[in-house]
Amino acid sequence: MSVATSLHDAPSVSIPARPEPLRIVPRETALIVVDMQNAYATAGGYLDIAGFDISGAPPVIEKINVLLDASRKAGVQIVFFQNGWDGAYVEAGGPGSPNYHKSNAMKTMRAKPELEGTLLAKGGWDYALVDGLQPQPGDIVVAKTRYSGFFNTGFDTMLRARGIRTLVFCGIATNVCVESTLRDGFHLEYFCLMLDDATHHAGPDFVRQAAVFNVEKFFGWVSTVADYCGAVGQVGP
Repeated sequence: MSVATSLHDAPSVSIPARPEPLRIVPRETALIVVDMQNAYATAGGYLDIAGFDISGAPPVIEKINVLLDASRKAGVQIVFFQNGWDGAYVEAGGPGSPNYHKSNAMKTMRAKPELEGTLLAKGGWDYALVDGLQPQPGDIVVAKTRYSGFFNTGFDTMLRARGIRTLVFCGIATNVCVESTLRDGFHLEYFCLMLDDATHHAGPDFVRQAAVFNVEKFFGWVSTVADYCGAVGQVGP
């Protein structure tokens, strides 16, 4: 049985997903592109400097471009997240903030003072979206200072003003910013779908498996780029 997300009589499609198909209305759906920045996806960026494996990022960029094209044609709202802080890192929090202690970017800069002011600082190369994924007119860009895109932003208001009920997630990192935002979306009554092959995780593969398990069993649905594009491709603009 397919789970329906819409309360209205509008063109809908059924997306093959786990644990069951998810029926969505494309015009009540947003594709959330999470933190596809040089920091997370480019050699010499923060994740690379911090010792994380980013070799899976280029295929994710290719997949996301496919998603963007299919989504725009179907009338799906595109949202880009950008994660980072002001140049003085006031937004990152001081020693009294858990973020100060847990953020790997902050820890890396404390270990390597010469990097101070370069990692995830707004306006810098590290903070910028990768060249291969740039917003187009009509897309929304949401700046965020914590893992979840709902924290201390107008994201929820933007979605509700547009009548959006379904959130489709891709980007980096499966187990951190993607999962954090998806969990918050679930608690705010959004239907959340993660496209497993269009996300990249920070850490060994078991962390991806754990994130997928949590989404599939507790917080939403899991599908693939091919299944999503095949479904939304049935609806014209």
